Amino acid sequence: MKKQIELHKRKIEYTLKVSKRARGLRLAIRGNGDFAVTVPRDMNQSAIEKFIIDKSEWVLNKIDYFANFPRRISIKNNKKHYIEHKKATRELVEKRICHFNKIFNFKFNKITIRNQKTRWGSCSSKGNLNFNYKLALISEDLSDYIVVHELCHLGEFNHSEKFWNLVAKAIPNYRKISHDMKRNFDILSA
Repeated sequence: MKKQIELHKRKIEYTLKVSKRARGLRLAIRGNGDFAVTVPRDMNQSAIEKFIIDKSEWVLNKIDYFANFPRRISIKNNKKHYIEHKKATRELVEKRICHFNKIFNFKFNKITIRNQKTRWGSCSSKGNLNFNYKLALISEDLSDYIVVHELCHLGEFNHSEKFWNLVAKAIPNYRKISHDMKRNFDILSA
């Protein structure tokens, strides 16, 4: 549902998403500048607006940041596209995990390929590695970064300095790759 709020004398439009799985409020600014707020089912509008206002500086900075970039690369997001690329993504991910895990030797449970709208990958506390099927559609350096990022969560389940030091063992230029991803890809659209 589309909503509007005034932040520092600027009218900002956002999409309000009510989720039964949400435990708290979540703000997201997509690469195309779209602003989305995800909230639990029973959250009232005044609490939502107060939260957005409290985070208004961050919201406006991100919207302005993404406004400075040219049109971002967008990849289709539908079930047919997912089915077409799921197998290739699984093969790619398994091959790259095997390659990079020679460095780390982490134990993991299972690998799942998903049609995710908001994530490139994730690692569960049970040691399950989940990846977006779109990894097969991006460059090798970007997909390697995502694979290593999730693999390193098996060793450090956070984004601490120790975690980034693990990532750097396999991807020394991870900062540049991460920056390029944020600038050039919007997996949330289309």
